[in-house]
Formats: sequence, C-alpha cells, structure tokens
Amino acid sequence: MPKQGKLSRRQFLATTALGAAAAATGSVAMPSVLRAQGAPVKLGVLHPVTGALSYSGQQGRLGATLAIEEINAAGGVKGLGKIDAVLGDAQSTPDGGTAEVEKMNSADVCCIVGGYASNICLATTQAAARYELPYVVDVGVADGIVTRGLKNTFRFGPGFGVISKTALANLAAINEQAGKPAKTVMIVHEDSLFGSGLAKLLNAQLPQQGFEILETIPHPTPTRDFNNVVLKIKAQNPDLIIPANYYNEYVLLARTMQQQQVKPKGIYSVLGGAASSYKFVKEFPEAARYIMDCNHWFDPRNEKALALKKKVESKDQFYTYEVYMNYSCVYLVADALERAGSANRAKLTDALASSTFAGHVMPYGPTKFVNGQNEGAAPVNTQVLDNDIKVILPSGFANAKPVFPRPA
Repeated sequence: MPKQGKLSRRQFLATTALGAAAAATGSVAMPSVLRAQGAPVKLGVLHPVTGALSYSGQQGRLGATLAIEEINAAGGVKGLGKIDAVLGDAQSTPDGGTAEVEKMNSADVCCIVGGYASNICLATTQAAARYELPYVVDVGVADGIVTRGLKNTFRFGPGFGVISKTALANLAAINEQAGKPAKTVMIVHEDSLFGSGLAKLLNAQLPQQGFEILETIPHPTPTRDFNNVVLKIKAQNPDLIIPANYYNEYVLLARTMQQQQVKPKGIYSVLGGAASSYKFVKEFPEAARYIMDCNHWFDPRNEKALALKKKVESKDQFYTYEVYMNYSCVYLVADALERAGSANRAKLTDALASSTFAGHVMPYGPTKFVNGQNEGAAPVNTQVLDNDIKVILPSGFANAKPVFPRPA
C-alpha cells in the first residue's frame, strides 16, 4: 500500500486515464470541486408557451435561447462560464407562471427573464420577490409591475404610460398633417389587465387630443367570433378603430372587418397584438394593409438587429418583438453578471440596478433603471405598406411616411 496522500504509479495512470475519458466523453463525473468550478450559470426563461398566448410565448423563448446560444458559443459570461437555460411554461395564466417561479427558485436560478403578459408578470415578479430573485420583464406593460417597490423587478421595455403618451401624440400629429380627417373613435380591447388598462388610458387621453369616443368594446381572450363586434362598428361608422388585443384576436378582428367590408379612415393600434407582425402581413396581406401601430420594434439601423432578423428567418420563424426583446434581455443579464462577477442574487440585483447596457438591438438609449423601469426604452410607430412593415415615426430612423387616411 502506498503511504497516505501519495499515489502509486498504477493509481496515477488510472486517475489520469479517467480524467482524459471524462474530458473526451463527459460520461464520467469529475470530482465535486472541479465540477463546481465549471458549473453553468442557471437562468430562468419563463414564457406562456402553451395556452391562449402560446405563439407570443414561443417567440419570446426563441429570442432568449438564441441569445444564450450566442453567449455560450463565445465562451459564456466572462469569469463565470456558460449559461444554462431553465425553461418554464406559464401556460398563459398567472397561476401557471407563479408555479414555474417556485420551480426555478428550487433549481437555484440566478435570475428570471420573460413573462410576456402583464397579468403574468405581476404575479411572477411578486413570487420572485419572496426569494429576492432578480426578474427582468420582457414585455408586460402594466405600470403596476414596476410601481410596487419590488427591488428585484426590472422592466426592459416601456410601459403603458410612456407608450400611450407617445402613441396619442403621434396619432394627433398624423391626423393634423392630413387635415384632421379623423374625429371619432371606437376602441376594441381584450378584457385582461393589458387591454382594460390601455382602454382606460385611451378613454382619458383621446378626448384631450380632440377625438370623440363612440364606444369601447371589451372581449375575452380567447375570442373566436368577432361578427357582432364588427356589426357594432359598421353601425356607428367611426373614423378610427383602435384595437388592443393579443395576436389571435387581433388577426380575427381585422379579417372580420375585411370580410364585412368595414373600411374606416384608419386602424391605429396601441400595442397591437398583430399590427407589427410579419406573420400577419405575410398570411393576411389584405387585412393588414395600411394598419398603423405604436409598439415595440427593433432598430432598423442596427447591424446586430438585422443579423438577428436573418438568423430568425433562416429558421423559418418570424421576427417579432417578443424575439428581439427577449434576446436583448438575456444580453442585459449577461452584462450584469459579468459586472457583478458573480451569480449571487443580491450582487446581480445591484448590478442590474446600476446598468448602463447599450448592447441591445432596440431603438433605445443606454439602459437606465429608475425604480425598476428602463428610462432608456421607447416605442416607435409602424405602418403596413407594400406588404412590409415600415417605421413612420420617430423621423430619426423612419424609412417611410404615413399613409393616412387609408386610400379607398
């Protein structure tokens, strides 16, 4: 027997061979100290990939996982290593999202990205706060998400307040430039936190811009038939329709209006679920034509944004806002992890709070969180023109001018 603490030649060779085999095949576990040093950083990726919001959730997951793949291919987070995505399905409900947060906390993730819908994000950020677990919201626009004083919550995109103010100012400007052809409005909105909150803001602010609201029509998600809603629109004949709903309902509403030959002077969306969607434009070009939207969008001048668009389309997927917002959110977290030098939740929270991240693909300034809200975030206005989606405002990077009112 060799003396304690030393290895015989045979044991040394056996140990060396074992290590080589493990490195080559990954089939033999390394000692716990070495395994801990090479352990990946666990990141929760939470979206509604089943249920009524499944399309948007799957797009969000796509954007997050593409960013993780890129970061890992480049060697991972500097000083910490590769990122391991812990995927969660909120099942399109707040309760489903909360259950996934519990699982992710048990899996010891350092942070969660995503959520998508406002009602899901309200529930999941609150659940994560119990564990002081940093949470980066991708889309959820209800301002209540960031006004509850939760130190763990950071919203990358703009909220209701900023979006509605921008949208209505731009609508008034577009109408003014056209000679004020639009005077009356009808609002059609889904009845959860997103649609109801937006409808409330629109009802308060549209009259201040000189528009008369003829009616506000709520509907549940999902809704499979908009014939009665469109009959109401046809009877009142408003100049403008403002839809506020998720993708499936938005498409169905627009198609039903087309089928019933309802042709207002304009369809002007605020966070339209399909209005700024290449999928909608490709599959239903006639229904989508001339629709305007104030929404999340990528920076068309950004080479990284255009390269990501090509990558997504090469996978036969559409380049939707859920993709590039989640892509940017993951890079934001990676930047914070590198600056924190640790996956410790408290250190990462502090790093996110002091972020000046500018490596995103959005038409934003550098990231600056104030009470959890990214003050650098801003929406843009788009319009479907020539079977494409063009940016019409702000003028700094617009590639088309608005066409309003819609041609007969």
